[in-house]
Amino acid sequence: MQRPLRRWKESFAMFAAMACVVAFNKQAQGQYTAPSRPAHFLVNGDMPPGALGQIGLMQRRPLQGYYQPVRIHAPQGASIALAANGTFMPPQSQPYAAGLMVGGVYRFQVTNIPNQPGVELFPTIEVIDRIYPPPGQEVAFPIPVHLDADDLAQALDGRLVTRVIYLEDPQTALPLADAPQSQRSIDVRSDADPLHEADRLGRPVAVLRIGSRIPPSDPQQLDQFLLGSAPWLEIPRMPAATPSLTVDGVPSLLTP
Repeated sequence: MQRPLRRWKESFAMFAAMACVVAFNKQAQGQYTAPSRPAHFLVNGDMPPGALGQIGLMQRRPLQGYYQPVRIHAPQGASIALAANGTFMPPQSQPYAAGLMVGGVYRFQVTNIPNQPGVELFPTIEVIDRIYPPPGQEVAFPIPVHLDADDLAQALDGRLVTRVIYLEDPQTALPLADAPQSQRSIDVRSDADPLHEADRLGRPVAVLRIGSRIPPSDPQQLDQFLLGSAPWLEIPRMPAATPSLTVDGVPSLLTP
C-alpha cells in the first residue's frame, strides 16, 4: 500500500513545512524489489524539485524514457490541470490519470477547491521511481497521489506540505485494507526526514509538494514556474486496452 509520512518544521521563510510518507499496497506480482545494498542518505527530502528524480535516473534500472502511470485524487468537486507547452491545459475532473516521465517534475493546477471559491493551488509531483506491474497492466496499477482537504488548507495557510509516496515492503506491511478514495498517512517528527523514513519502510516512488506559490505575472518567468513543462501522456478514463510499448528499447506505457 502507498502511505505518506508527514513532518512539521519551522522555516526562516515564514512558513512551516509539513511532511508525510504515503504507502500503497503491492497489488500485483513484481512491483516491490528490495534494495540490493544498505541504504545511504546522500539524498534527503529537502533537496530541490528534480534532484531526486535525476539521481534515480543514474542508477542501473529501466527508468530512462519510462512514463509511469499516476492517478491524482483531490477532494470531491475539485479539478486538476497539468501544464503543457508553457501553459495549463483545461481543468479536468478527478481522479485524473496521466503517464509522467520518471525523473520529471510536474506543476499542476487545482481549482474548484471545496469551501474555497476562486482559490487555486499549484502543487508539484516529482516521479523518482517506477513500479513493476504485470506486462500489459501498467494503466491498471498507477501510483495514487492524494491531495487531502487538510493538506490543501495547510498550503492555503502559507505552509509547505511534502508527501513522500512509497511502495510498501510486503514483508513488513501492516495487514490493513485501504479504500481507493483515501490514503493513510504517517506523520514524522520535526527532526526526521520523510524520504529517509519512506526508504526505511519501503521504496519511495514519488514526492508531492503542496505550497502557496502562484504563477508569476511576468510571462518570461512562467516557464521556470512550470519547471519546463515536462512531457506527459494522457491516459483515457476508460481505456480499451493497456498497451505496453517501448521507447528506445525501454519499457514504457505509451509512445509520445
